[in-house]
Parts: sequence; structure tokens; C-alpha cells
Amino acid sequence: MVDVGQITKLAEKEIKRSVSLDVLSKLEIKYLGRNGEINKLLSAIKNIPDEQKKTYGQRVNKLKASMYRYIETRKKELQNKKSGVFFDKTLPGKTYPKGSLHIVSFAIEEITKVFEKIGFIRVSYPEVDWEYGAFESLNMPVNHPARDDVETSFIDTPAHPKLGKMVLTPHTSNGQNREMKRVGKPPIRMINISKCYRPNWDATHTPMFHQFEGLCVDKDISIVNLKGTLDYFAEKYFGVGTKTRLRPHHFQFTEPSFEVDISCNNCGGTGIIKANRCKVCKSGWLELGGTGMVHPNVLREGGIDPSASSGWAFGFGIERVIMMKYGLDDIRNYYSGDIRFLEQF
Repeated sequence: MVDVGQITKLAEKEIKRSVSLDVLSKLEIKYLGRNGEINKLLSAIKNIPDEQKKTYGQRVNKLKASMYRYIETRKKELQNKKSGVFFDKTLPGKTYPKGSLHIVSFAIEEITKVFEKIGFIRVSYPEVDWEYGAFESLNMPVNHPARDDVETSFIDTPAHPKLGKMVLTPHTSNGQNREMKRVGKPPIRMINISKCYRPNWDATHTPMFHQFEGLCVDKDISIVNLKGTLDYFAEKYFGVGTKTRLRPHHFQFTEPSFEVDISCNNCGGTGIIKANRCKVCKSGWLELGGTGMVHPNVLREGGIDPSASSGWAFGFGIERVIMMKYGLDDIRNYYSGDIRFLEQF
């Protein structure tokens, strides 16, 4: 019987000692070609006793598979040696740690998509504006307390003769007047997301924060449309079953004005968990932000006739809605740079 083991050792030795791709190619023909050693071994199976044919055939097939593996391995070694660089394209690539969007950036994308689905256009307006854009255009008189330097960040630069002092925008509502003038004629459906600045710093306030402003102006727009939009947003962003409610309030740029609350997802809006008061909301509701019907003076200042069109507006803090969605308790964590906090999102 042919000594398969002897041929295996000889082939492995010759392949390992091959010094070029040409030599290796000749060895491949010698062992795996039509008239090669492997086919000769297979042809010799007719001379093998019947009781040994199965074992013999298995050994020859194993040798054949080994030959393919030896030749491919040596071929790669010779190719890498020729190029001077070791490279095996069959090996898996190196894995690197992946980054992710900051939680605020992620929330901005989520909120934008929610409002785009109901026809709102995302716009962007200056974060540095004149007093006119931040206050006068929004029906806020010169003596309004929000215009004190303890509430608004003023820029040390000469005042404009008509537009007043320059400020870091304390809210995204400065985009309302600009958007009405840009569009010129209703309908208007705007979502304005931007940074805002107020000199506050504690667990629920930072000197710089993000806000998103919604503005809808058209014929026959009412509080019913406002409530429907808020309910839609609450369900899409906070989850199915989230409800909203409006509480009477006062803002200079809306009339009537409301505070918006959403039902607490932690306790299902009941304010009670296992016979104890909910630690998140205390009452079943969480305050979201301010809203209302656009004041007629604001419409006029934007060049829109309040007798022909009406509208509503709202302004919510992005950091706040994130806190409410995930149950976070300190807004300062967003900007601490602590990777342990950021990696959770």
C-alpha cells in the first residue's frame, strides 16, 4: 500500500522550503494537478484491499485538504515577504471604540423628526441679537424685569440707535418675528432650535442651554390645534400614553398663556407608587414649559394682520425634556465632560 504519511511529510517539507511564487506554483501542480501525486494516490485505491479502502480514502482526502492549506499559507507568506509588509486580508480588522452623539444632540435630532412629520420646518436664527429682536418684537416693554442684567446677558458693545443693546438671546422666541417677516404671509410652521443664555447656575439651570421654539400661524388657528400638537409631541417623544394639560399663566408674547404639564411616566400620572408619593413628580404631573396663542401685538410687529390670522407658540428647554424623559436630576451633568455619564446614552 502507498505510504500516504511519507508523501505528506515530503510535500510539507518542499512547500515550506519554497523560495518563490514560481517554485510554489510548480509544487501546486506536482501535488494537486491533474497528474499530480494526490490524484495518483486516489487512482491507486483500486489496489487497496476492500476492508482498508475507507481508511485509505479518508487519509488521502485529509492530505488533499492539507495541501491546499499549506500552499495558501506559504503563498501569503511569500507575497508579504515580497512587498516587505505583513498583511493577511482574511484576518478580521482591528476594532476601535465607537463614539456617539452627545445626549443633547441626540434629543435635537429626535425632536426635529417629530415635528417634521407634521409639516414643521426647522430654521435657525442668531444667538446674538438686539434688544428689539429679543424683547420689543415680543411685546416686552423697556421696564420688563426680564431685561435686567441679572436675567439677560448683555454684550459690551455700543447700542444700535433703533434696535437697542446687543444681547445673547435669552430665548428662541426672537425667531418668531424674523420668521414671520421671512415668510411674509401665513401659513407658518416653524421649529427653531438654538442655544440660549441666562446668568443662572444650579441643578436645573445652566448659563447656556438649548431651547426649541414652535410657531404656527394661519387662518382659524385655535387652542384646540395647540393642544393636539402638544399631545402628539408628548406621545412621540415621551412614550405612548403620555398626556398633557394646560394651566393658565402669563407671558408677554402670548394671550391667553399657559404652562404645559405632562403626565409622569414613572407613576403613570397617579402621583402614587406602591402607596407612596412618586419621588419624580410628587403629584402625577411634570412642568414642561410655556405656551399660548400669539399676542396680537407680536403678529402686527411681524407684519401679520391679527384680524385675519391667528397662531400659537411654545418654548421648551431641551435639557429639561431630557431630564423628564430619562429621570435625570442634575442638568449640570450634561456639560461636565464626565465620560461615565455620557456613555449611558
